[in-house]
Amino acid sequence: MKVLVAGASGFVGRRLTPALVEAGHDVIAMTRHPETYAGPGRAVYADVAEPESLSAALVGCDAAYYLVHSLDDEDFETKDAQAAGSFGRAAKTAGLQRIVYLGGLGDDSDTLSAHLRSRRQVEHLLGDAGVPVTTLRAGIIIGNGGISWELTRQLVQHLPAMITPKWVKTRTQPIAVADVIRYLVAVLTIDAAAGHAFDIGGPEVLEYSTMMKRVATIQNRPLFLQAVPLLTPSLSARWLSLVTDVDTQTGRSLIDSMSNEVVVRDDTIRQLVPFEPMGYDDAVRQALQERAEEQDAKKVSG
Repeated sequence: MKVLVAGASGFVGRRLTPALVEAGHDVIAMTRHPETYAGPGRAVYADVAEPESLSAALVGCDAAYYLVHSLDDEDFETKDAQAAGSFGRAAKTAGLQRIVYLGGLGDDSDTLSAHLRSRRQVEHLLGDAGVPVTTLRAGIIIGNGGISWELTRQLVQHLPAMITPKWVKTRTQPIAVADVIRYLVAVLTIDAAAGHAFDIGGPEVLEYSTMMKRVATIQNRPLFLQAVPLLTPSLSARWLSLVTDVDTQTGRSLIDSMSNEVVVRDDTIRQLVPFEPMGYDDAVRQALQERAEEQDAKKVSG
């Protein structure tokens, strides 16, 4: 199958493209900088913010993965909505059979944050033109370079004790990035997955505070947490920008979502793609190992 990956250079995309090639697919890596793309597949220029650039990139493709977001932009809801609509229309014109989208967990009956509300909107807009969309909804993805994971890792690394917002008691269901890739590759060729949304998660439901404590234990670091109700999302975002390298706007977008419980409510995906997801501690160890290897490689090349 000829498959385009929009967001091929990102955290998930750079892991997905080699997995798709290994599965026997012909991969088109969509990027704004094809001249610097070093991954597998054939790089093509296109930008979701430039609808006219999408048609040429999608020509001849059977399906596409949509892994694009604008969380670092203050107006991300509008930009993501416009981009999803443009991509869906271009996919329809190009005759694609399916779009696979990685969205976010969260109950529709809950008052969703702007970030999670935007993810839901993108699901619908991608399919408005008529191309069936398969959505995998995930919470925190554990893997080297993932924004949510980096927040956790860097907080534990830099702060042995911290006054934390009340959202640290919110429950989530983290999943290893390797398992996300496994689901993404599998659903591409499952007919029953077309046009449906599926919750994906690891085997454990954890509070954010528990996640941080377990990272600290794995790294043999001290950690004391004291949650207080006084830290607003705005203050929390500024606090994160002081102790992590995540920019304030992205931090604010993610923190707003941390008041929403994001756990798997429907595990139908386990029947379609049967395997045992990696446990949280093992996912953390793998992410830390990947980071150590990446740092060692930089030292050698530097």
